[in-house]
Amino acid sequence: MPAFVKPAESSHNPCVTRLCSSFLASAATAAALSACGGSTSNSQTQGQGPTDAGHLDEVAHLDGATTYIDASCLVEIQQPPLMSSFDHVPVGTMVDWSTNPPSSGPHYPIWAAFQAYTTPVPRGYYVHDLEHGAIVFLYNCGSAGCPEVVSTFQAASDSLPDDPVCDQTGGPGVRVRTVITPDPLIPTKVAAVAWGWIYLADCADLPTLEQFAKAHYGQGREDLCNPGTTAF
Repeated sequence: MPAFVKPAESSHNPCVTRLCSSFLASAATAAALSACGGSTSNSQTQGQGPTDAGHLDEVAHLDGATTYIDASCLVEIQQPPLMSSFDHVPVGTMVDWSTNPPSSGPHYPIWAAFQAYTTPVPRGYYVHDLEHGAIVFLYNCGSAGCPEVVSTFQAASDSLPDDPVCDQTGGPGVRVRTVITPDPLIPTKVAAVAWGWIYLADCADLPTLEQFAKAHYGQGREDLCNPGTTAF
């Protein structure tokens, strides 16, 4: 499976990166950079990934998207345009979000409590979590479930530093703003979302999940950790 990069379809043409580590060569990287409108001289920076990952050796930053060259599976990170409306809509309203999973846009007036769930949190709730700066971890594993994915998500959540906003207003047991939930509508087995950012993968790759969460945590339109609801 060759690695490749292609531009997303959006007004500001953000780069969408797709990769599979086993077959990436430097020539393919140069071609990918060129396809994104960059160059090998100033659009790619390389650095060591987390030392505990072992397999994560290089990172290339391409016009707002990040390529994890040695991730353990296909990884795609997107920065789509924010939707023009962030309105509250009544609970149960059908919303036509511009991305799958949604990363901005209209949402319900209440948000989901920051915790893990075994049944799907409706999207209108978790988009509101994103607006508050949360990272939402999503999985689509069918009726069999995938406890190993959930465990990896929890490890990624646990890697985040204590949130002082949650210390003040989060309520008992809330350390950080994260939600873990099934979502049968996502196009891959694994996804993570922050306000304005999407992570998609075919496996739960802990190093890239940790990096995504730490890079985009607390960057919503509102910096809040107030308790949400579990009554969906």
